[in-house]
Amino acid sequence: MNIEEIKTSIMNDAPNRVYTEKGIEPLFSAPKEAKLVIVGQAPGIKAQESHLYWNDPSGNRLRDWLGLSREEFYQTNLIAHLPMDFYFPGSAKRGDLAPRKGFAQKWHPLLLKQLSEVELFLLIGQYAQAYYLKERRKKTLTETVKNYFNYLPEYLPLVHPSGRNGIWLKKNPWFEAEIVPFLQKKIIKMGIKSKK
Repeated sequence: MNIEEIKTSIMNDAPNRVYTEKGIEPLFSAPKEAKLVIVGQAPGIKAQESHLYWNDPSGNRLRDWLGLSREEFYQTNLIAHLPMDFYFPGSAKRGDLAPRKGFAQKWHPLLLKQLSEVELFLLIGQYAQAYYLKERRKKTLTETVKNYFNYLPEYLPLVHPSGRNGIWLKKNPWFEAEIVPFLQKKIIKMGIKSKK
C-alpha cells in the first residue's frame, strides 16, 4: 500500500468512521524522504480544526526547541509527523484525553515501511515513549528524558512542549541547557535546517 491507500484505510476503519462521517481526516504526514519522525500524543482541537499538526502554543515551543521557523517546520519534506493517534481524542478535566489504545500499533508500522531515510525519532511525552521504548523506559518520564543518550542514535525522548509543563522546565533547567542544543545540532546535521 502507498501513503494514500493507507490514509483511505485509516478513514474507512470502523473506529475512525465517526470522524470520517464528520469530514475529519487523519492528521499525519509521512513524506518518503523524511529523516526525522516526530511522534507526539494526538492532535489538539486547534490542530484538527485547522488541518495542521502542532498548530498551537505547544507547536510554537516545539519549533523553538528544534530551532526551526514555522515555514521550515511545515514546508520541509524531511520531517514526518506520526502522533500516537491521528484524531483529537476529546477533552479531559485537565488537558486532552489520552490517544486511543492500539491506534499507533495498527498504523505506524504500515507508514514507517514507506520511510527509508529516517535517522531519528523524537518521542514526545509518555505515550510515545511507552510504545517505542517499551521496557527500556526509566521509572519516570523525567528519568527517561534525562538519560536520553541511552536511546540514541535511533530515539530521542522529550517532555511534551505543552504550557502545562512550564513548571517542569523550571525545575529541570538541564533540559533546555543540554538537550535542546543537542537537538538543534542534530537538526542541522540532518540537513533539515541550514547552518547559519
